[in-house]
Amino acid sequence: MEDQKVRPKIVIADDNAQNVELLEAYLAEVDCDIRTARDGEETLRIVDEFEPDLLLLDVMMPRLSGFEVARKLRSEPKTRDILILMVTALNEASDFERGVQAGTDDFLTKPVNKVELLCRIRSLLRVRHLEDQLERTLAYLAEFESASRSPQGQ
Repeated sequence: MEDQKVRPKIVIADDNAQNVELLEAYLAEVDCDIRTARDGEETLRIVDEFEPDLLLLDVMMPRLSGFEVARKLRSEPKTRDILILMVTALNEASDFERGVQAGTDDFLTKPVNKVELLCRIRSLLRVRHLEDQLERTLAYLAEFESASRSPQGQ
């Protein structure tokens, strides 16, 4: 089984240009490919085309809120496993509860702390990498088990 280093893909979804620039600058320390989106509908389109590992998602966006985007992504088999880190100015317990119900994996409140952002991103991506490794290992074991059960010479 090969263990190739693949650059993670990250989408930044925020309607505020300064927030996008700041997050892009912070992510310069992460070896990744980045795309940006300015509203909820554009986010869904870019996620569908780019197939990111992680989505940094603002809540208050035009056309579709971050909550709506998260719910739509979780409802589709192709996008249900994308990591979603909600980055928001909202900080009430009810907002976090809505985010959890919508399917977000983690939260950061604005203004974003660079060290906290990078720690959360690295942690989420590490978990995703381990999940992928486990999936490949289980597939390999299932294949091995299947081959060992088949009659010899067949």
